[in-house]
Amino acid sequence: MITAMLRGRGYKINHKRVYRIWRSLGLKVPEKQPKRRRLWLNDGSCIRLRAEHANHVWSYDFVEAKTSKGRKIKILNIIDEYTRECLASHAAFRIRSEDVKNVLREVMLRKGTPEYLRSDNGSEFIANHLRVWLSEMEVSTMYITPGSPWENGFVESFNGTMANELLNREIFDTLHEAKVLLARWVLEYNTKRPHSALGYRPPAPEAYLWAI
Repeated sequence: MITAMLRGRGYKINHKRVYRIWRSLGLKVPEKQPKRRRLWLNDGSCIRLRAEHANHVWSYDFVEAKTSKGRKIKILNIIDEYTRECLASHAAFRIRSEDVKNVLREVMLRKGTPEYLRSDNGSEFIANHLRVWLSEMEVSTMYITPGSPWENGFVESFNGTMANELLNREIFDTLHEAKVLLARWVLEYNTKRPHSALGYRPPAPEAYLWAI
C-alpha cells in the first residue's frame, strides 16, 4: 500500500526497497489474518450474497468514539460492498432508526437505491417503519446472525480501518471537531487511499464528499 501511495505521488520505486526501508525503521508490518470458512446453511446452501456491481449490496453498521470528556459518539457508516466506497459517515451522540432512514434517503438521492442492505439486527435497523420504507423503495434487507460480525465483513473491515487510522489516533473535544476530522478522513479514503482489493486504487477517485 505504501508503494502504491508513493507511486501515486510520482515516485518510481520498487516495492522490495520500500519493504527494506519499512523494516529498517522498525515499522509494524501487519500480520496476515487467519482464513475464515464460508457460511453455510444446514441444507448446504451459502447464505453469503456477494456484490456483483455498484448498488447491488450496501452494508451499514455503527462504530463508536468518545470525546475527551468521555461522552460517547456514535458513527453510522454505509458502504457499497462492490466499489468499497464509503457512501456516508454520520456522527451524532444518539442515532435512532429515523436518523438511519434520513441518512439512507440522502445517499439514495445521490447514488440511487441498492438492491440489498446488509446489517446486524440492532434496533436501529429492524424498526418496523424503516423496514416498511425500505420495502416501498424495493430494497431487500439482510440481517446477519446475532453475534456473527464476520457475516458483515466488508463494513466491519471498513470500521476497523477507520478506527486504526482515525478514531484511535485523534482526541475529539467536541462533536463538531469529530465531524470535521471524520469528513476529511472519508474524503481521503474514497479519493486517495489505495485499496488492496481494488488493485491499490482508491474506491472512488472522482467522488465528492458527503458526510453529516
